[in-house]
Amino acid sequence: MAPQIFGMFCMLLATFFFALMAVLVKLLPGIPVLQIIFFRAVISSALCFYGISSAKISPWGKNKKLLVVRGCAGTLSLVQGYFLVQAIPLAAATTLTHLSPIFTTLIGVWFVREKVTPLHLAFFGLSFIGVLMIQGFDYRISGWHLLLGITTSFTMGIAYNCVRKLGSSEHPLVIIFYFPLVCLPITAIWSALFWVQPQGEEWLYLLLLGLTTQFGQYFMTRAYQVAAISQVAIINYAEIIFAIIFGMLLFSESYNLLTYAGMVMVVVGVVMNFLYRRKSTLATS
Repeated sequence: MAPQIFGMFCMLLATFFFALMAVLVKLLPGIPVLQIIFFRAVISSALCFYGISSAKISPWGKNKKLLVVRGCAGTLSLVQGYFLVQAIPLAAATTLTHLSPIFTTLIGVWFVREKVTPLHLAFFGLSFIGVLMIQGFDYRISGWHLLLGITTSFTMGIAYNCVRKLGSSEHPLVIIFYFPLVCLPITAIWSALFWVQPQGEEWLYLLLLGLTTQFGQYFMTRAYQVAAISQVAIINYAEIIFAIIFGMLLFSESYNLLTYAGMVMVVVGVVMNFLYRRKSTLATS
């Protein structure tokens, strides 16, 4: 199989597993978000530590300060994102948290000296209009949910810029490992104080949540390893399609046409920005 095709397949698998992860979060409405993250962090840290030990590398990395910032930003975005998934329809939550490429670019102006043109800003504006349409035409989504989606994408943008800054200086497993390293102590203390005992199938959902997350991270990393970002990044938006399907089949969720139009505008704005940036890069290379 050609590397490009294999990379696209891996990214499609990654989006599928991340969509499953969101489904599992929504199937746990009785478990507090921080306790869910605690279980996820336990499973993730065990799998990462096994992988790091097998690769015989140091788990601490070289740029510890930036790794900690990446871990903190990732933890904060995850807390907000899980709150959002539990509170509003699945596809809407997924769409609102997929604004992260916009903030990745805007933060990158300062963080990695990335250039932003007026056309970039126009595409960003289109996506924000789409977000306002999602919030304005769906009574289940409040202004608070809108703000939470934007701040989630903002903190994800910080985390992605940290990964870009770290570049090839850190092993992917080390970068992933710093998420549970940062969030595990915080969520462990909170869970000990406000523990809610999982019941029956909730234990299975918690286990599967940790596994689907790790599978998603693995296949996403493999996609970026074997193919260019420009070839696979757009496939990440297949997660919204998976979320719509899962929401309809498992939670009987539906949307009006204007809400769907808002989702399309969000995706179009981000994808057009991505394609324009790719064209500009090719033209200057």
